[in-house]
Amino acid sequence: MDHSGGLIGLFAIVPILLYLGLLILSIYFVIKIIKFINAKTKLDQQRNEKLDELIKVIGNGNEKSE
Repeated sequence: MDHSGGLIGLFAIVPILLYLGLLILSIYFVIKIIKFINAKTKLDQQRNEKLDELIKVIGNGNEKSE
């Protein structure tokens, strides 16, 4: 009788562990996405600043040649 009760308890805890594992995996995935988006935003801002500098240099070069 004790063995069947333990087996039922095991089957009762397995879905809970699966849901908990899925929740933890989802939270980890969301955190990774947020970190990626923040890094991408920073790199995009740096690229835009470099493009602005390049446009200024090219614009100054065109004014001098005219």
